[in-house]
Amino acid sequence: MRVDIITKEYPPEIYGGAGVHVTELVKSLRASLDVRVRAFGALRDEEGTMSYGVPSELADANAAVQTLGTDLEIVTDVAGADVVHSHTWYANFAGHLASLLHGIPHIVTAHSLEPLRPWKAEQLGGGYAVSSWIEKTAYEGAAAVVAVSDGMRNDILRSYPTLDPAKVRVIYNGIDVEAWHPVEDPDLLRELGVDASRPSVVFVGRITRQKGLPYFLRAAERLPAEVQVVLCAGAPDTPQIMAEVEGLVRGLQESRDGVVWIDRMLSRHELCTILSAATTFVCPSVYEPLGIVNLEAMACGAAVVGTATGGIPEVVVDGVTGRLVPIEQVQDGTGTPTDPERFVGDLARVLTEVVSDRQRAREYGAAGRQRATDEFSWGRIAEQTAALYTEVTGAGR
Repeated sequence: MRVDIITKEYPPEIYGGAGVHVTELVKSLRASLDVRVRAFGALRDEEGTMSYGVPSELADANAAVQTLGTDLEIVTDVAGADVVHSHTWYANFAGHLASLLHGIPHIVTAHSLEPLRPWKAEQLGGGYAVSSWIEKTAYEGAAAVVAVSDGMRNDILRSYPTLDPAKVRVIYNGIDVEAWHPVEDPDLLRELGVDASRPSVVFVGRITRQKGLPYFLRAAERLPAEVQVVLCAGAPDTPQIMAEVEGLVRGLQESRDGVVWIDRMLSRHELCTILSAATTFVCPSVYEPLGIVNLEAMACGAAVVGTATGGIPEVVVDGVTGRLVPIEQVQDGTGTPTDPERFVGDLARVLTEVVSDRQRAREYGAAGRQRATDEFSWGRIAEQTAALYTEVTGAGR
């Protein structure tokens, strides 16, 4: 069976969880299937992987229109595939058109949902209406939609009520526990400005509304004085949120020491070292379909404190691998807490409890690594995905 996977992100151009997912899934699927990757961006030196750029005629167009141009470059090349599988709205249009043109089933994996990310209008302008239309059209026309968590499945069916629930399947994100593992490198920690002798709370993520970083920065003001705050945060969505985060970080640095902000892309070794040294990892997201970053932290042996929203409760077992922070959210798609001050207070309280008991935090971390190993292997996820390919193509009949 030949499967064509379409994605915006693929090595070496990865900036989020969707790119990590596609990379690891392809690696595992290629053990048994003919997988062709059709990726946006620069040329790649990898067998079976093709790259596509923005047509020169669209160099000055809106970013969403540029995406459509790249998708159109891909569609014809999908001829000959048995199934086409697209990831994120950027690739959904190519997958949808390829399905219509070549008469093959289209599978969509949902890593996020445009209706639940209205802040993207700040970034895309009118392009947000375009991306929303693409996603809706592709989902409604797909042979199957893969949700990366049960929480995500519920969000999909709520956002697109005309979908047949039977075609929305849950296949979790995964983690490579051989690549993500505990690392001790005290010299590197010192170079990065992290004091291994002090308890620490670590955040890793893009500076975007969904990650909830401003809420964490406000909660960090209430942490015990000896606690370090380590921020591995960059790639802001907009100048506005970057300015907000910069202001909050400056205020935090004026009120306490031990605030470390690393705004460059870190290597896996660097991230493993920081996560392994963390007393706890924090995921204050207001929207998170699953959260690969939580699995990465767990695989490195870090306790995880995460918001009880989306797919996070399916990864973090409260009181076993870390703690969940309660949240009530406005039902307008933004994920905004109904009582932001209460959410900030609860986040500060739970973080303080975990970071103040380092032995318990280590126990959470050990249980988290075991759970990541047992429940979220890419081999298991690839088997489930391949079975879905067989089902939609009728190859097993």
